[in-house]
Amino acid sequence: MPGSADGPTLRWTIEAQGDRCLEIGFGRGMSIDTGRQCARAAAALRRAEIEGITDVVPTFNAVAVHYQPNLTAAGSLQDSPEMPHALLAARIEAVLDTLRHNAEDIAPARIVDIPVCYGDDYGPDLTHVAQHCGIDPADVIRLHSQQTAYVFMLGFAPGAPYIGVHDEKLDIGRRSTPRTRLPAGSVAIANRQTMIYPNASPGGWHIIGATPVVLFDPGREPATLLAPGDSIRFIPITAAEYERLLGARA
Repeated sequence: MPGSADGPTLRWTIEAQGDRCLEIGFGRGMSIDTGRQCARAAAALRRAEIEGITDVVPTFNAVAVHYQPNLTAAGSLQDSPEMPHALLAARIEAVLDTLRHNAEDIAPARIVDIPVCYGDDYGPDLTHVAQHCGIDPADVIRLHSQQTAYVFMLGFAPGAPYIGVHDEKLDIGRRSTPRTRLPAGSVAIANRQTMIYPNASPGGWHIIGATPVVLFDPGREPATLLAPGDSIRFIPITAAEYERLLGARA
């Protein structure tokens, strides 16, 4: 369904994905404008507290709405003569339609600074990335940190952000052979995006640095440091500063 708002035109489609999920599509590919539409729609749906919805998950260009199809309370989806997903889709349409007319509903982006120690043992792939991209390692650091980037989604592991879109000069695919274990806090790039690994885990992206920041802590509220819709500033730091910040966590 098309819509219009201050800024990029808001357009979407809604399709069933099985009997417990609806996908709201906002286009194809990866762009910050589309990512913001997804984050805005997800926030509006959470605020609406539509009965039966169990989770709302924004991604690069779509929002997954998970729901419980067999509610039994009066007035629930189960009591409708329509299929549950059809009724839910209509309720979602109503929420999204309000976004066309309410520019004030757009919350200001939260800006989060992420300190990064680039290169050497902290970023063992920095030199390779520079060679592949035909630039100096210092240019990789400059291009990675000079502009704010956008958190499109969390995935792969709890609290793991997909951040972009970086300068086209940093366009490099994933490693041909993933590593079986990366240290927590590894800052890696691929496909003009950054992934920060919250915990020690396998990974196939190119490690250009490390951050002492804790991205996921189940004892913290919220447990994840970053969220879709956040803007990120990568701040280059020295190895000494990295170790100082890491020690301050103890």
